[in-house]
Amino acid sequence: MKKVELQDAKPYAPPKHFNMTALRLHGKEETGTQQFWMGLSHFLPNGGAEMDATPAEKLYFVLEGEVTVSTPDKQTYVLKAWDSLYVGPNEARAIINNTNKPASMLVIITYK
Repeated sequence: MKKVELQDAKPYAPPKHFNMTALRLHGKEETGTQQFWMGLSHFLPNGGAEMDATPAEKLYFVLEGEVTVSTPDKQTYVLKAWDSLYVGPNEARAIINNTNKPASMLVIITYK
């Protein structure tokens, strides 16, 4: 077992993200997890991620606030506190915080 305290989490800059801060909580380097990693994303108002897809599976779990996830075909999912969303391999998505409050989201991503 390995405990991670928030104060010890290291920030990282995910590609194609803006007006946000991301912290890596668990992963190969942080705690030795081999199948997935977990991060904590804090999105400022109008913060988000550009439309993109990766081969990894993703789980988004909103802890606080609200984010909107959209697909290339204009489908949208509004996630509020305690809502979650599965994003499959190679599914494109964009994320935006359309509110005037910060939003916090756990992100769990499989290693390819």
